[in-house]
Amino acid sequence: MSLHVSHPSVLQRNDPPPLIRAYRGERPARTPVWFMRQAGRSLPEYRELRVGTDMLDACLNPELASEITLQPVRRHGVDAGIFFSDIVIPVRLSGVDVHIVAGRGPVLENPVRTAADVAALPPLDPEALAPIREAVALTVAELGSTPLIGFAGAPYTLASYLVEGGPSKEQLRTRALMHSDPATWSALLTWCAEITGAFLAAQIEAGASAAQLFDSWAGSLSLSDYTHHVAPFSARALEPVRDLGVPLVHFGVGTGELLAAMRDVGVDTVGVDWRLPLDEAVRRLGQDVSVQGNIDPALLRAPWPVLEAHILDVLERGRAARAHVLNLGHGVPPDTDPTVLTRIVEFVHAHG
Repeated sequence: MSLHVSHPSVLQRNDPPPLIRAYRGERPARTPVWFMRQAGRSLPEYRELRVGTDMLDACLNPELASEITLQPVRRHGVDAGIFFSDIVIPVRLSGVDVHIVAGRGPVLENPVRTAADVAALPPLDPEALAPIREAVALTVAELGSTPLIGFAGAPYTLASYLVEGGPSKEQLRTRALMHSDPATWSALLTWCAEITGAFLAAQIEAGASAAQLFDSWAGSLSLSDYTHHVAPFSARALEPVRDLGVPLVHFGVGTGELLAAMRDVGVDTVGVDWRLPLDEAVRRLGQDVSVQGNIDPALLRAPWPVLEAHILDVLERGRAARAHVLNLGHGVPPDTDPTVLTRIVEFVHAHG
């Protein structure tokens, strides 16, 4: 089912969509809105589609990944699709044995913790990205004038999964490796940056109109550690896409103290989680970037008057920035009532 008349690329339009304009620093007539994890477990149509299909297999099935990406655009009327994928997909495509464990997340049977482990990591064959390119092309053809945001995990987050062997709240082994064996750390982060850059480039070359680098675990880092041991590799991950003509977004969880350093890797927009008011984030970031965020996901459960007041507060604080894209301060919780998300979109669009 098509959403709009097929269109080769929103970047070829003389009138870029509101989201692209906001990412580039203009203020459109209405604030654009989309949600991280908008395609996923909160949608009954997603749960029905995923029955009997492994998460990573779903990400690598072009027709399935495209359909899942389109579902929230159809349902909610958001201003962008976000490519349905997983942070560890480029790791999987490189040939590393990783799988998703229900209730836990990505798990590796053989963690990467030594120089020999890193040296054994296989390069990413460009041909392995074929299903990603196909899924993006299918999706862009259906989205028409609605932009698609490409997605990738930042090198530090990929490295933390590889070193820890799965999700970790504090990344103790990862941070220990960073300091105890700088050469191995540099080699590991270089590998992560290279596969991330190739993964993002494949999405943009296939038609995505923006790209978001997502650093789930950067909040575990001090500013000094981030600046010296992580930021250069995030910048390197973005190098393959800098000349492809799309705006770049950087988001991390618990990264209020890192915002300026995240900006400085070279992006157009910085995402802000719910912990920091947007006007304070803008004070730290300055006027050279747009901001994205930052509705508290917990308030999706609140009575509408409470949520509405919060949305209005976020919109007002977002006026401090050169431009603002409304989003959550993290992802949509799985038990969210989808009608609440639709109501938010309608309210923000009507609010102007």
